[in-house]
Amino acid sequence: MNNLSLIPAATVLLIRDSDEGLQVLMVKRSKRPPFENLYVFPGGKIDQSDKDQKLVNFSNTLDDKLASNKLGIDEGGLSYWVACIRECFEEVGVLLAKRNNGEELDLNGIEKQKFINYRKMLIENQISLKEICQKERLILNLDSIEPFSHWITPDIEVKRFDTRFFIAYIPSKQTEKHDGTELTESLWISPKKALELSSTGQMPMIMPTTKTLEQCLKFDSGKDLLEHQSKLTNDDIPTILPKFLKKEGRWIGLLPDDLDYDKY
Repeated sequence: MNNLSLIPAATVLLIRDSDEGLQVLMVKRSKRPPFENLYVFPGGKIDQSDKDQKLVNFSNTLDDKLASNKLGIDEGGLSYWVACIRECFEEVGVLLAKRNNGEELDLNGIEKQKFINYRKMLIENQISLKEICQKERLILNLDSIEPFSHWITPDIEVKRFDTRFFIAYIPSKQTEKHDGTELTESLWISPKKALELSSTGQMPMIMPTTKTLEQCLKFDSGKDLLEHQSKLTNDDIPTILPKFLKKEGRWIGLLPDDLDYDKY
């Protein structure tokens, strides 16, 4: 495997608790490749701005050394957390941050339009996440975002990603709204229902998405799930590199735990 071809990326699984139990936010990609028309979670590749070392000034708990240690890499770990926050704000309008005095952000109130404008400027590269933090005196909620899983795109794909999945609880005073460009739909749904719709073809998904949803089935609430993830170390979150082979005209996917994985 040529690691030089891998594109670092981050995906965030936003969760909430409802009368029906744990729900996750899923979004539908547009017709643009890759992942066209698939249901996924908000996320994208690591941008150069996500690597800005000065972003550590807007974190009161996590620096690059600690973040990298959590992911089992030498450096650059903080950029994955930052990318989660930036992508989440760009794609669904949820900003995982708070005032530097500890006050929760209310993006449903009088500041709604101001942050809609910030989001538009961020998407159009007219402002950076760091500049928004500076202007609004924000602290990024890095300590409330936990690693969830680690997936690498199979060798058979031309464009390959080294993607870290994270999990975070949606802030109580914010409401998601997909961007309408990269994403054409967004919905809160139970993992069980999402998997049912995936199995019937009504919500097309790829393996990392369905496996992530399956992990969620073990928990009754989002808070329980987030607490469980917060106790894990990098050793508890193995790297998953699927392998695909064709048998009798059908593609079969293998995961590291599968019996025949090491044969191919």
